Amino acid sequence: MTPDQEPCRRPSDETLDALVRIVGVDHAVRDPGAMTPYLVEWRDRYFGNAALVLKPGSTAEVAAIMKRANETRTAIVPQGGNTGLVGGQIPFESGHEVVVSLSRMTHVRDIDLDGNTMTVEAGLVLANAQAVAASAGRLFPLSLASEGSCQIGGVLATNAGGMAVLSNGSARDLTLGLEVVLADGSVWNGLKRLRKDNSGYDLKDLFIGSEGTLGIITAAVLRLYPKPAETVTAFAGLSHLESAIAFFSRAYALAGPALTAFELMPRLGLDFVLKHVSDARDPLRIPHAWYVLLELSSPREGDDIARIAETLLGEAVEAKEIDDAVIAASLAQERELWRLRELLSEVQKHEGGSIKHDVAVPVARVPEFIARANQLVELMIPGARPVPFGHLGDGNIHYNVSQPPSMDRAVFLANWEALNAAVHEIVLDLGGSISAEHGIGRLKRDLLRHAKAPLELEMMRKIKQAFDPNGILNPGKLL
Repeated sequence: MTPDQEPCRRPSDETLDALVRIVGVDHAVRDPGAMTPYLVEWRDRYFGNAALVLKPGSTAEVAAIMKRANETRTAIVPQGGNTGLVGGQIPFESGHEVVVSLSRMTHVRDIDLDGNTMTVEAGLVLANAQAVAASAGRLFPLSLASEGSCQIGGVLATNAGGMAVLSNGSARDLTLGLEVVLADGSVWNGLKRLRKDNSGYDLKDLFIGSEGTLGIITAAVLRLYPKPAETVTAFAGLSHLESAIAFFSRAYALAGPALTAFELMPRLGLDFVLKHVSDARDPLRIPHAWYVLLELSSPREGDDIARIAETLLGEAVEAKEIDDAVIAASLAQERELWRLRELLSEVQKHEGGSIKHDVAVPVARVPEFIARANQLVELMIPGARPVPFGHLGDGNIHYNVSQPPSMDRAVFLANWEALNAAVHEIVLDLGGSISAEHGIGRLKRDLLRHAKAPLELEMMRKIKQAFDPNGILNPGKLL
């Protein structure tokens, strides 16, 4: 089966009517124009059609949808906030599929302060989950640029990472239990709050990162942490990328678990932000080739992490790992520094086409990866502008390439697959991964066979067959 083929047939009018009755006519969308927000990826790379969009309001309704879909071989595309970057949440163009949006399922079912967990439904927006935790005096540390619109179910289905993986892990690490509707409509209640459960296969980890191909996540038990009592944010300029690795090692050795973020930015990326965001300001006096945005935090007052930050920066300057640095003096300054980092993806749209890579390599090999990839880009597309940035502390680099200013956008983007393949060869040669946090979806489906051993792919196919023998869950994605 190719990525543009689906094993399921177009549902009959009788099937569509039955599905509408499950959720009610007010929560079903059949008009093509009204379906548009569910059928377009925000980067405008993927466009689809659907026979129907359903917005169930409960796990029971999701189960009823899947039971009917399985009986009629109707393809289902689960969708959260539609913020995915690899096309996994977008149906194909045939119009045979039914989109199931979890956006109505937003209840907070339980908060357990003694166990430091909260149980929430899959449609809850990530920022709202953070706010719920904060109102209870806790921290839910997962933080993404799309947190104002992405939903918990989608975050878990893609095993999203974000800014705080360095200290708290990815979505998988932050999840203790799941509730999942399977392809045949049965419901697995795995909403355990246990940190230790060694009683057989860890089923939840099969669904986290499965991109809706094994089941539909409807609720999750999430881990909570103490709210930071003290936070320090610093912004450092570097002359050489290699120095960033030594700087990270120093920061980790000195701050330990207090080091909660260590983000890399190139000068070109900062230039883009300064050019296209009118109120953005350069934090340092003179330009530097590279920048690191780091954060230290502690749940305890009096840990004096400000002193630790000052010591770290002073030692790093003396060791010539960094050239200059500034520590945010207020919450407003902290937000401005983080805003520079968070706007990096958005501002690249103003520079024309951007070919993107979400990859991971061992931390120590990040400079080698970027140097080799930059050389490759210049050979393949002279004048193209690499903008590598991201989570240096865990080796996850968003290696984006903006078009040459004088090149036609469509001509440049026609190089996407060829450049992806070449960059990913470097990644694999360095022992890395072609997808660090965005998933596989449609974008990287064909690349997976080059990144995984045949045995790995065969095991994945057997898992898919076991959970979804009729192939109705998000067909043509991931595998």
